Formats: sequence, structure tokens, C-alpha cells
Amino acid sequence: MRSVAKAALGSTAFFIVAPGTVLGAIPWLISDWRLPEASAAWMPAQAVGVLLIAVGLAALVHAFVEFTRAHGTPAPAAPPEHLVVSGSNRFVRNPMYVAVIGALIGQALLFASAGVLVYAGVCWAVSAAFVRFYEEPTLVCLFGEEYRSYRRNVRAWLPRLTPWTPAS
Repeated sequence: MRSVAKAALGSTAFFIVAPGTVLGAIPWLISDWRLPEASAAWMPAQAVGVLLIAVGLAALVHAFVEFTRAHGTPAPAAPPEHLVVSGSNRFVRNPMYVAVIGALIGQALLFASAGVLVYAGVCWAVSAAFVRFYEEPTLVCLFGEEYRSYRRNVRAWLPRLTPWTPAS
């Protein structure tokens, strides 16, 4: 199987399992995806929620596509061969985690669910710990100075206003 096709298959499977569980199954178990009683006062919050969900899902899909183009997957078991510093990775080092947290906050607003909001906070804490103690040391080992330069120039959680361009 060609490496792009293999990467696409791996990324698709990982997308279904990981974000499918984190953004789908668990929030559904918490909130039952029930909309609150119609309230004019809450409708702007719900509109923001829908926007956050849409933007988060679009950003997540885009980030997965970038990994596939790099002949790898976002899954730690099948990483890309080269550091991915294209697309949304030029703005923030952890675009997938940021997208997921944004979509979860959107679900919390849409369904008026304090439980989903707490869950979003837990997801961020777990993601931040995973990034700090596993992903970053692993990426330093794999990509050395290339990753160190990227880390110096692109923040982990707050996107840059302009895209970073690595030195050739």
C-alpha cells in the first residue's frame, strides 16, 4: 500500500477512535446531547457553541490531513517521518488538542452542560501533561534542533497571529 494511502487509513482509524470517543461518546454520556429549554437569554451562548464546534471540527480534520500529507498519522504509534510544521501547526504546536478543547467548550455551551465543561478542563489537563511529559521529549529525540526551533517560535496552546515559517 502506498505510504499516503496507508497514512490516510491510519489517520482515519485514529480519528474515529480518539476524537470519536473524546468528542462524541463521552460528551454524549455526560449530557445526553439534550438541548436545554429554549431560552432567548441562552441562545447567543448556544450560537457561540455551534461556532466553536464547527471551527474545532474543521481545524481537527485539517490537522489530520496535514499529518496524512506528511506520510504519518497523529497516533503516537505511527508518527510522520518528518516534523509537521505546515497548516495549523504554523500557528500553534498542538492544533488538534486546541481544536478538541474548543469543540468540547462548544458542546458545553450548546447543551448548557457544566459536566461537559468540567470534562473539557480535564481533557486539557491530561493533554497538557501528555504533551509536556511524553510528546515534547519524544519530538526532541526524533527531530532535535528542528523541533527545538519550532518550540521556541510557536506556542503550545495559544495560536500565533501570523504563521511561522521555518528556516530552510
